[in-house]
Amino acid sequence: MGAFIRSKPAGYGIAVLAALAAWALRLMLNDWFPPGFPYLTFFPAVVITAYFAGLRPAILCAVLSGVAAWYYFIPPYRTFHINFSTSVALAFYAFVVVIDIFFIDGMRRALRLLEEERARYAALAESRDLLYRELHHRVSNNIQVVGSLLRLQAAGMADEDARHALNEAGGRIALIASIQRELHNAVGEPAPFRAFAEGVLNEASQAAGARVLLTIDGGDQPLHPDQATPVTLVMLESFNNALEHGFGEARSGQVRVDLDQSGETHVLTVRDDGAGPPDGFDPTQSKSLGLRIVRAMAQQLNGKFEMTREGAWTVCRLSYAPRAE
Repeated sequence: MGAFIRSKPAGYGIAVLAALAAWALRLMLNDWFPPGFPYLTFFPAVVITAYFAGLRPAILCAVLSGVAAWYYFIPPYRTFHINFSTSVALAFYAFVVVIDIFFIDGMRRALRLLEEERARYAALAESRDLLYRELHHRVSNNIQVVGSLLRLQAAGMADEDARHALNEAGGRIALIASIQRELHNAVGEPAPFRAFAEGVLNEASQAAGARVLLTIDGGDQPLHPDQATPVTLVMLESFNNALEHGFGEARSGQVRVDLDQSGETHVLTVRDDGAGPPDGFDPTQSKSLGLRIVRAMAQQLNGKFEMTREGAWTVCRLSYAPRAE
């Protein structure tokens, strides 16, 4: 499309040059051609002009070529004598060039419309992506505002339990806002789990004032949009459990996160080398808000959550079936 001649004077110039070039080439090859082929070099000139310059320049090229062929290459030569055979030859030439110009000009129009449609769809796609990013940004900000309002409300509460509950709720809502921001990259595409998990966990570690040696393996694929928030919440609650109960006041240790997405069942594993749960601890019976959230998220995923002690490591493991896009 970029090779099409847009300027009318340039298009007519192409038509004249093409006709002259066809005439010169036909004149040079005249001794090589048998009688009866006066238009052999002129047809390509008309086709090329129609493709690159459009309808009217093509008509001009066709007229110039027809006149040149009639005068120089149709007997009696160098005259405009007309008889039956000349009339048949000119009619044949006119028929062929009309068909050529008709189809090539139609093709040009179709390509031009296609180019315009592509430009329109590209503009719509850009507008859609912009609106999506803006919506995503506003949703995250609104969730963040809700969390901040809860914390402000907590500051004015006299009851210690109520204040603690509101602070926890505000913190977790702010956490969901952080997850929403990290789930997509700068152009609105889903980010691989590994990419945003590292940022979310480092942010949580800094907020708690902990010194954690963090290792993340697997998770090279994005999470399904319906599963991203519950999976990430399970990871974060397991991580916070390690900070609060595993590492205690030291606030330092190792945490290893792994998301295996290779099988029919995806497995998220969070290990820490802190103090393990007490003997006889049953996470399914715990009244801890964090573990209740984890159980609710596992139920939402139709998955299974386990907490075990394996050697020197406390292991939190979530198994769930991935959803198809």
